[in-house]
Amino acid sequence: MKLAEFDIWMRRAADAVETALQAWVPADAPAGLGLAMRYGVLDGGKRVRPLLVLAAAQAVHGAPSAAMRAACAVELIHAYSLVHDDMPCMDNDVLRRGKPTVHVQFGEAQAMLAGDALQALAFEVLTPDDDPAMPAPLQARLCSLLARSAGHAGMAGGQAIDLASVGRQLDEQALSDMHRRKTGALLRASVLMGAACGTTNPREWQSLAEYGDAIGLAFQVVDDILDVTQASATLGKTAGKDIDNNKPTYVTVLGLDAAHAHAEALRRAAHAALDGSGMADTEQLRELADRVVARES
Repeated sequence: MKLAEFDIWMRRAADAVETALQAWVPADAPAGLGLAMRYGVLDGGKRVRPLLVLAAAQAVHGAPSAAMRAACAVELIHAYSLVHDDMPCMDNDVLRRGKPTVHVQFGEAQAMLAGDALQALAFEVLTPDDDPAMPAPLQARLCSLLARSAGHAGMAGGQAIDLASVGRQLDEQALSDMHRRKTGALLRASVLMGAACGTTNPREWQSLAEYGDAIGLAFQVVDDILDVTQASATLGKTAGKDIDNNKPTYVTVLGLDAAHAHAEALRRAAHAALDGSGMADTEQLRELADRVVARES
């Protein structure tokens, strides 16, 4: 696929996700809650997770309306996690996506409730009563993939390890385990939720899982690199936050050059997984892997 064609696909897909989120995140939730919810999820972010859902669904010829619901559900979970992660009891950050964090803008209690509501809304989006592309077995499978990636064995568990690791030295294996949960699990689930919207054989499913594992960890490695090489204005969030908080990162554990090499190795592993899948329509997934590693924000 030519880069210009991919850029067009990516822009159109991201716009479609934004339109769907605009429709599904309510503005009229009680007592201003809807405003905080919309502030936390709309008009910002790279939308990497929804793009992975849509690219994987396209690779397996999945139903577009089911894939869009899955894409938005993943982004709602991601947004809720950021709202809570930024709060004073966790990372205590004041900048996200180039604007004040939700608790700064709306207060801590409203931010907590907004995150709770975004999490619940993700599963509402996955369980419609009136979408023929979302039969009950698919609803259950998508809910299972998302819940397990976000819960104690996935993102929440990784966040717990992260908080418990402040001021501690971790080796590469322990750091990888933390980030495969905290960051990688939801990215892996994004790929598999897209795949679940179509038809796969065991070889294809396993290959997509391996791709998701590689891209999920690569995303975090690059995040750690950017945290020390880019300014806050470029990142849209506070640069140097992890080092200031004495948290272990791939840069502190491996060094900057080795972290770059690790990200590149994971990019190659993602491509190798697709090469071994036997699937023909994987151009978007390949380019997304390249963009994740090459990104500068």
